[in-house]
Amino acid sequence: MTATPGLFVLGLLVILIASLFVAAPLFRPARAGVAGDDTSERARWERQKRQALAAIREAEMDHQMGKLSDEDLAALRGRFEEQALAAMAMLEKEGRG
Repeated sequence: MTATPGLFVLGLLVILIASLFVAAPLFRPARAGVAGDDTSERARWERQKRQALAAIREAEMDHQMGKLSDEDLAALRGRFEEQALAAMAMLEKEGRG
């Protein structure tokens, strides 16, 4: 069975359309919050808090599985607790403002 030139062009067209569909989000402008927008700033602090707390849970799980030593767990936990506390402090500060 030989491929005809029309079938070859059709295949290239399908590949091109699929590539453009997959790559389209890479070329869209990033949506940034408006300067002074409290909701975007609050969302950023909420996200930092969630990520830090999730990282602590993951590090504790890795420690239980034997992937992290006690010293490594203490170092990671300290760093992530600091990030979570900083985020909570900023959320508290924004809550009063």
